[in-house]
Amino acid sequence: MIPNKKKILEALSSVQEPDLKKDIVELNLVDEIVCEENTVSFTVKVHNPAMHSKKKMEEACEFAVHRFISKEIIVNIKVIPLPADREPEQRKILPGVKNIIAISSGKGGVGKSTITSNLAVGLADLGYSVGLIDADIYGPSMPLMFDVADEKPSTVDVEGKNYIKPIESHGVKILSIGFFADANQAIVWRGPMASKALQQMFMDTYWGSLDYLLIDLPPGTGDIHLSLVQTVPVTGAVVVSTPQGIALADAKKGVGMFKLENINVPVLGIVENMAYFTPAELPENKYYIFGKEGGAQLAEQLNVKLLGQIPLVQSICEAGEAGRPAILQETTLQAKALKEMVIEVDKATKERNETLGPTKLVKLNS
Repeated sequence: MIPNKKKILEALSSVQEPDLKKDIVELNLVDEIVCEENTVSFTVKVHNPAMHSKKKMEEACEFAVHRFISKEIIVNIKVIPLPADREPEQRKILPGVKNIIAISSGKGGVGKSTITSNLAVGLADLGYSVGLIDADIYGPSMPLMFDVADEKPSTVDVEGKNYIKPIESHGVKILSIGFFADANQAIVWRGPMASKALQQMFMDTYWGSLDYLLIDLPPGTGDIHLSLVQTVPVTGAVVVSTPQGIALADAKKGVGMFKLENINVPVLGIVENMAYFTPAELPENKYYIFGKEGGAQLAEQLNVKLLGQIPLVQSICEAGEAGRPAILQETTLQAKALKEMVIEVDKATKERNETLGPTKLVKLNS
């Protein structure tokens, strides 16, 4: 005899949601019940994304149903955020920003800022409202990459308070320390000064409503990275690397930093830049001058997504220096690879939001 859904719900009413202290049926957390001759399957929504918590819920559901039905039971666990999961500080800062994405690299020279600028323009081209903070305090490059090096941000009055108004280019709102310093002026700041400048870009700037705010971080892992995760709830991180071993070793450390228990920022994936060289006269050829599939192998090793493999093409550099990101070149090989990367980052962000609760602000003792 095939059991009915009512019997399944009756059995599951004995299972309690540990955070809300009510049974999962009363809370409408049971869905997609399918009863067949030899199997029973259903989906249970949980609020805690931790693996041990999901496993505990799965076991509790199996035990509850087995008391009534001796069939194979398949429990699908889906994570949803608690209604009040955000801390007050997270709602006060950037309240109109849906996704804050950190773009990081373990070492310099891997093209992180190039990837960030093209990702920003690509997301804007998909119809999203996009902002970009150039948090590479010591080597700001976004003013040049967006052809706005000579512009200066203005101010805007919002409810009686003056805020910095970002510069707009190619559909992206941009703020960089480079707007406030001479192009030939070296920025020699200690860590606390750099962290304070980053905080001002969040708190003293009017960003309005944004679907994405991208943060172009300095290379490595340091004060700026810690200040970021302590100031705003980072939705996810994208780590950029080139295929050679030394870059991958540093990228691995970058991924490891975001995965630290006291930081715990979801890593959306890895972008492998300069993945191969394709000369203009031989567009079908690929030369792996920095090594083959290094980023793909690292992504597999760390169990994160490979978000894109971007070719080494001279025009990408030239496009950046001309202030017109290469993704705008429409039909070129590099534009195609960059657009595919944008779609993968967008997809990874949506998957992250569907399966994990909001990221909490990091609280560090030192």
